[in-house]
Amino acid sequence: MREYSAPAAKPVADDENLGDIFWANAERFPEAISFRRQVEGSWLDVTAREFASEVLAVAKGLIEAGIERGDRIGLMSKTRYEWTLLDFAIWAAGGVVVPIYDTSSAEQIDWILSNSVAKAVFVETDEHRAKVDEVRDRLPDLQFVWQIETTHSDSAVKELTVLGVKAADDVVHDRRRAVAADDLATIVYTSGTTGRPKGVELTHRNLLAEIRADIAAFPQLMEAGNSLLCFLPLAHVLARAIALTAIAARVTLGHTPDVKNLVADLGSFRPTFVVAVPRVFEKVYNGAKQKAHAEGKGSIFDLAESVAVDYSHAQDNGGAGLLLKAKHFVFDKLVYSKLRGALGGRCIAAVSGGAPLGPRLAHFFRGIGVPVFEGYGLTETSAAANVNTQSAFRVGTVGKPVAGNSVRIAEDGEVLLKGDVVFRAYYNNEAATKEALEDGWFHTGDLGELDDDGFLRITGRKKEIIVTAGGKNVAPSGLEDTLRANPLISQAMVVGDRRPFIGVLVTIDEEFFPAWKAQHGKPADATVADLTGDPDLCAEVQAAVDEANKQVSKAEAIKKFVILGQDFTEASGEITPSLKLKRNVVSKNYANAIENLYQK
Repeated sequence: MREYSAPAAKPVADDENLGDIFWANAERFPEAISFRRQVEGSWLDVTAREFASEVLAVAKGLIEAGIERGDRIGLMSKTRYEWTLLDFAIWAAGGVVVPIYDTSSAEQIDWILSNSVAKAVFVETDEHRAKVDEVRDRLPDLQFVWQIETTHSDSAVKELTVLGVKAADDVVHDRRRAVAADDLATIVYTSGTTGRPKGVELTHRNLLAEIRADIAAFPQLMEAGNSLLCFLPLAHVLARAIALTAIAARVTLGHTPDVKNLVADLGSFRPTFVVAVPRVFEKVYNGAKQKAHAEGKGSIFDLAESVAVDYSHAQDNGGAGLLLKAKHFVFDKLVYSKLRGALGGRCIAAVSGGAPLGPRLAHFFRGIGVPVFEGYGLTETSAAANVNTQSAFRVGTVGKPVAGNSVRIAEDGEVLLKGDVVFRAYYNNEAATKEALEDGWFHTGDLGELDDDGFLRITGRKKEIIVTAGGKNVAPSGLEDTLRANPLISQAMVVGDRRPFIGVLVTIDEEFFPAWKAQHGKPADATVADLTGDPDLCAEVQAAVDEANKQVSKAEAIKKFVILGQDFTEASGEITPSLKLKRNVVSKNYANAIENLYQK
């Protein structure tokens, strides 16, 4: 058994709560730019004083509407300024925030609102309201549905502001001061890769501990006056925790709801750093590579990529030599500066979580001057429990424990976590809570390895370990991560439990596919389904499989693959909103394809 603990950050006092963050900013730094809000294509400044005034106004309306301390309130919206405004307003009124992904189905909404016994819900659009209306008769405790974006009546913010206009400010201040660190702040429902999503209870102490640990981990990024553009769903604990940290550190925060406009928004907002899941970094890399090859500059890009990776490796081995430095200088002018420009031109680093990034991409981004600090955590740990930092960076790991937290590797290889960021319980689910928490240690279900100096490597999931018919244990995640690094491949799912060998289902990236067809002389109107048996396409996937197989033994190697005619989607229930595979759903939907892999 191995264990490593990080020194504590400033402890959270018993009488602190999340609402203290923006009130302190408003009182001490009233003219500081807390947000830049996108309105009709322009970014408008919002000061700390203005934000606190808006929070106060909405909180008064909530109290006047009848929201009591401890009431659960759903919040279903894309990433936008109002999401953060309502988050703080609910806390100021003494309520508990229950995030809901904007892509959730009516059945998922029903489960979350009914399980949490929500008294109210904020929705963003008419479509969201229609989904709530569809299940409203099953929600006897739901009294209010407020809509953020509407053309036929006042928006939720305006409606509540008007409702609370005559209420005294002290009503809110008395309510918010009564909230303590160990009171419930939010119930965040897990993505639910298997079974019903569980409601993770996070207290004000949990999130405040996460905020302080993040500030300690990233002093260069979390510096007053820096900026962060938030584009991940705020229903995801990673995005929300980093956004809260930015506000606490007086980093200017922007929101953008549509990743289709992300490049333009990055260019106009020009953030100091970004936070994303690995798939975003994969798309930035794949898009640049695709464009270079389409313009006949593929060989230049490929050489620049190789130099960037070598340059990053050199940082861990005494530094780059003169020749490598010279090559890096040339490609910085030709290639790397353009890639940094796609991130807004001022981006000095990025934070990644939710899934493994892959060593080659990590070295690539570090080599072009935008190190990606990969971390590890779960909803149950208020986001990051471990993270790489500027002063402690090791590619291929998810870093050391954040301040005040500990990591332990159990006898069976499971990763256990302990500290103030660890949740207190699953809402109304005592059995699951007892299974997950033991003497303060959270059993993550992940498998890992711990270096002597505290760097953690995640090697797989306990429940996802494949045992072949020959008795070989195979962790699928490493193979899948390597396959997804290929620009042509969107998703990959390794199969082979109780089978004679390892196989894999592969889907094709629809964005990269047109360029690939043009390069290989395929009909422009040909779909992926038309070409699943095409020799050139199969050869490309085989090359990716061969690359993945280099990291494993012969018994663990992928022997056969099948290219599927369509990608996995959230709508079909095959992936979660955070892009994690729902293996049981994929296995059911593609049972025939899996069986065909094993036909002689």
